[in-house]
Amino acid sequence: MRRRLLLERAAWQLSRTRLPVTEIGLNANYGSLEAFTRAFRKAFGVSPSLYRRMGATCTHLYTTNGIHHYCGKVNTKGADQSMDLFDIFSGQESWHTRRLLDLAKKLTDAQLDRPLKNQVKIFPWDGPDQSLRQILDRMVQTKEVWAAALTGSGMPLIDNAPPADRTPSAMLARLERADAAFHSILTDVRNRGAWEDTFVDALCEPPETFTFGGMFAHVIAFNFYRRMLAIDALRLLGANVEGFGCPEEYIAALAKV
Repeated sequence: MRRRLLLERAAWQLSRTRLPVTEIGLNANYGSLEAFTRAFRKAFGVSPSLYRRMGATCTHLYTTNGIHHYCGKVNTKGADQSMDLFDIFSGQESWHTRRLLDLAKKLTDAQLDRPLKNQVKIFPWDGPDQSLRQILDRMVQTKEVWAAALTGSGMPLIDNAPPADRTPSAMLARLERADAAFHSILTDVRNRGAWEDTFVDALCEPPETFTFGGMFAHVIAFNFYRRMLAIDALRLLGANVEGFGCPEEYIAALAKV
């Protein structure tokens, strides 16, 4: 933990001071620039000099204990509120996706893989969503990819996961794992009021810088669109889908708990 905190402090110094990289590395208790560069690249996915040039402002590495390096006043606006827009949008996105995957468990493989009549291409780098299974799988993949980018883990398989990982039950388990990391990090971002902070997505080639707020809006917007497609596909297959994916349905469900 101490080593992680020193690397977080080094990242903060790289993004907010003009201290030389070598001095920052020595302050982090590394005996040479080479040793510091290796450790920093392993933790953040890019070298210290590239991290500085990319202008990243988020300096926290993924951890389950919630202990991070802080410098200066921390903005915790919204931390004590019972519910805010982040809670609503993140909660309803996961809640609705779980409901769709539960409904999909009742379908046969033939129904899940039946070609859609109106195939929609969501992103320019993807082909169109060809079946209900692919829609659901890509919704889960979206969370997995961004969770991997936020935690520094490896890139998940895209459209090439083995069949055993693409059953509705397996996709639900994958969603739960991705959600745990995704929500943990973004809850901390919300509590610090750090939506405009930027992080480096080292999984991109070349690495890119994104704001937390922009990334979160991206996930919510495009998974919402795919969820509407999934609801329509399920109904055409005879599934009894309650509601139409509105956040108010999630809030009403919480009130019943």
